[in-house]
Amino acid sequence: MGLTYFQATIANPQRPKRVARLKLLVDSGAGYSVVPARILRRLGIKPGRKKTFILADGTEIKRSLGEALFRMNGEAGTSPVIFGEQGDSTLLGIVTLEVLGFVLDPFRRELRPLPMMLASHLPVR
Repeated sequence: MGLTYFQATIANPQRPKRVARLKLLVDSGAGYSVVPARILRRLGIKPGRKKTFILADGTEIKRSLGEALFRMNGEAGTSPVIFGEQGDSTLLGIVTLEVLGFVLDPFRRELRPLPMMLASHLPVR
């Protein structure tokens, strides 16, 4: 299995004309996307809170979170984004993919439309 990268444009939801174009590694095991903090700050995106994350090796790290507007393959939506620090990979996480309506096809290494379903109304007993 190889690595899968996609180009995306990110922006501050309050100032969507100011953008950065990034090559992001798709990580279906990552909940949130990670973008270098210097890029997010340049776009005027501010951290709203800090969270603790557990890495694959069990190490705990703290990172700041904000909200960014992602545009990719004709779709756009806001998603939580981690303020990446030195040594952090630039990642496209599953939450952002779902917000944009995509799922990764790991065999073809391409994005597919995410099937959208609404729960039917079930009678309450």
